[in-house]
Amino acid sequence: MSTLVTLLLAMLPLAAGWAVHVRWLRRCLSTARRDPLTGLRTRDGFTRRATALLKDPRAVVVLADVDKFKQINDTHGHAAGDMLLKATADRLAHHVGRAGVAGRLGGDEFAAVLLDAHGTAGDMLTLLHGVLARPVDGHDPAVHTTVSLGWVRAADFPTDDLSGLLRRADEAMYAAKQARAGLRRAGLGRLFATLAGRRAGRAGARADAPIVGVAA
Repeated sequence: MSTLVTLLLAMLPLAAGWAVHVRWLRRCLSTARRDPLTGLRTRDGFTRRATALLKDPRAVVVLADVDKFKQINDTHGHAAGDMLLKATADRLAHHVGRAGVAGRLGGDEFAAVLLDAHGTAGDMLTLLHGVLARPVDGHDPAVHTTVSLGWVRAADFPTDDLSGLLRRADEAMYAAKQARAGLRRAGLGRLFATLAGRRAGRAGARADAPIVGVAA
């Protein structure tokens, strides 16, 4: 019996050390999935959480892009641009809440998945658009821009995965930006307009793009 007790006591420091190591690894993984500037989830972290949320039929996918962000950087400097990104991220995360998820996909592009419990996503996102367009408190009022939003109900496209829904939200967001409408919803059908793509591979008309309508 004494031999067993001695063995267990000898293993305690090893077990404690392993527990500390596991916690350290978890912290490192959590940090790696967070954007260092905004604190939002990175693409990988966002994808994991968003994919889980899409199992809920109330899920709404949102894509947001800061308007004229390059102009802000060129005119006021990168510090001002970073400040604007941080403010946008904070407001988006607050609006989405703990039930949803917000992430920074890269540059000035953000994504979110929220749950529309009352069927009022249009009103919710109109409010969000107004919040994101507010000047940043305590900073140079000249550093001001708006944010274009595109969104889609996951239930409208039950066969789409996260990637497909983000694509539809992206097309709606870009149409909103081109029309200076601020907010657009991806609907059912086709978009009979030529969209000049922002990225490689998006130039010209998209045969598989969704029709885009005003938020409702």
